[in-house]
Amino acid sequence: MKQKGKRTLTPKLRFPEFRDDDGWQTPQLSDLYGFKRTNTLSRDKLNYEAGTVRNIHYGDIHTEFKPLFRVDQEYVPFINPKVSIDGFKDEDDCEEGDIVLADASEDLNDVGKAIEVVSLVGQRVVAGTHTILATRHGSIPIIGFGGHLFQSAAVRAGIQRESQGAKIYGISANRISSVALPIPPTHQEQKKIAECLSSLDRLIAAQGRMLEALKAHKKGLMQQLFPQPGQTQPRLRFSEFGDKGDWEEKMLSVIAENLDNKRVPITKGDRIEGDVPYYGASGIVDYVRDYLFDEDLLCVSEDGANLVARTYPIAFPISGKTWVNNHSHVLRFDKLETRKMVEDYLNSIALRDFITGMAQPKLNRTMLDTIPIPLPEQDEQQRIAGCLTALDTRIAAQAAKIESLKIHKRGLMQPALRTAVGRQSVKRARGRRIDEGDSSTFLRRPP
Repeated sequence: MKQKGKRTLTPKLRFPEFRDDDGWQTPQLSDLYGFKRTNTLSRDKLNYEAGTVRNIHYGDIHTEFKPLFRVDQEYVPFINPKVSIDGFKDEDDCEEGDIVLADASEDLNDVGKAIEVVSLVGQRVVAGTHTILATRHGSIPIIGFGGHLFQSAAVRAGIQRESQGAKIYGISANRISSVALPIPPTHQEQKKIAECLSSLDRLIAAQGRMLEALKAHKKGLMQQLFPQPGQTQPRLRFSEFGDKGDWEEKMLSVIAENLDNKRVPITKGDRIEGDVPYYGASGIVDYVRDYLFDEDLLCVSEDGANLVARTYPIAFPISGKTWVNNHSHVLRFDKLETRKMVEDYLNSIALRDFITGMAQPKLNRTMLDTIPIPLPEQDEQQRIAGCLTALDTRIAAQAAKIESLKIHKRGLMQPALRTAVGRQSVKRARGRRIDEGDSSTFLRRPP
């Protein structure tokens, strides 16, 4: 694959059998790919029931599709049968080995997010609005390598450097044509790397399914541990409480103290970066420098807007000195077990009867206070809260395991795909073993 005028590089990690091979090439994207036409069909021209042509929408690249795109394993919409496709030429259809990039994003980290089409199983697929469709000039890179290549730090950084815009970032085929693509010199090495990284993807996916199973288990358990609407006792009860009476339903305003009136409004300009967590409606949105207020006061509202809360998650715990904006309510409980019961109960019920507004649904304080909460006696609350907390611990541990695997994959991709063009040091990874796939597979640094 040696190209005249292209410098060669040596990756910081390399499989032993390739250590004596030539260095990697760094051709420009346009040396390996040409560009094909895409369409501008909006979501209302697509459906998931029937059609003859499937359409890759840029929003699905951002949120749904895996980097190695297999049409039979993804939920891909059809172009509506009533939409004319007479202008769609066969040569503009997606082919296996093509790269489809999202050309716009509100987040710089997502601009140019890409998938590689690795399996079409005979189906006709086209690239849709706000996408760039890059097709190989030949057989380099091999099918299955490109999806990993376009996730690598080096390529992502090159694409981001070519993006333009302020609130919305965009790229074009012309601007990304000069992005350097580090490529192993042989198909065999490309295949080995692709198999290694794909094995990690499969492991991450398997662990993700375990995480979803734990979440589903907790959801099902919640339906058993709490009384259903119109009932006063749960269907499932710990044996020591089998002869206890009915649960008592109380309004949230009776169970908890609402601290909304203890906020101290500030402006965005008053916020200084620090280590104090700053909460919005769905969790921590920033870290700010401490402000000296009485410990019973909470900061803050940036804009003095009406109280707004997302419908899910509606409740999450906070502790210690924090800042809280007006897009969240803050409740204080006397007992930790009661807080835990209320938190999980609010996250498990439908809140449609308490939400106001259409375009921007709101849960104001008045409606929040009227939500009825079923509760047993304190000792039973402790038992249930302990059970749910133990499940949360398992869920958090599983999520941490997945994140660790993702970090491990990124750690492999940086030295293996970033090569000598990297601008930051990487940790040594001599003899690191891959968790799934060929148990004899190792990546080692060249001597």
